[in-house]
Amino acid sequence: MKTSLFRCSTIASACAMTALPASLGEPPKRLVGWARVALQPGEARTVSVAVPAQRFAIWDANAHAWRIAAGSYGLSAAASSRDPQALSTTATLAAH
Repeated sequence: MKTSLFRCSTIASACAMTALPASLGEPPKRLVGWARVALQPGEARTVSVAVPAQRFAIWDANAHAWRIAAGSYGLSAAASSRDPQALSTTATLAAH
């Protein structure tokens, strides 16, 4: 949550953590969704962040196509990637 004495604009971000092998060259955590929100002084607001399934895709060099690996992905939503008040959940996706 971000509070301020002044009007401000901030970004709520959603990051995905994956258990894909490091050999695939994928980062362990990546930004998958975001939403800009304008706040008045002292205001707090619940923000929805849409995360399209395509944001979980990785490039398959053999197939020359984007693919979504089946499995569980950790999701966190916060004002920043280092926010100690981040909300977390898990999503399970089928391969595409």
